[in-house]
Amino acid sequence: MKLEGPAMRLTVFVGESDQWHHHPVYTEIVHRAHAAGLAGASVLRGIEGYGASSHVHTTRILSLSEDLPVAVVIVDAVERIEAFLPQLDELITEGLVILDPVNVITYVGRAPGEPG
Repeated sequence: MKLEGPAMRLTVFVGESDQWHHHPVYTEIVHRAHAAGLAGASVLRGIEGYGASSHVHTTRILSLSEDLPVAVVIVDAVERIEAFLPQLDELITEGLVILDPVNVITYVGRAPGEPG
């Protein structure tokens, strides 16, 4: 798959402990993105942050949190990202979803079965 030029970045911020049917929400988002055939998804774990609750979550040892911020980042064509958005309505009860227009310089994926 090759993605180059104008695209859309979908970023979903959730808590690390947020659950969907006994699985992390971020895992469910990645699996659904994969099933939808989106170009790729990455989960990034934050070391500190706060959201709507205004409670600061951190990895610092004196105030270690069990609910660190997590960002799921997906980049694909605008129409593919927009088609995926309704799935997030079902999964996100508390979090933030951001859409940004981006310009992809180059993306070339491996062919199915090709060694990594």
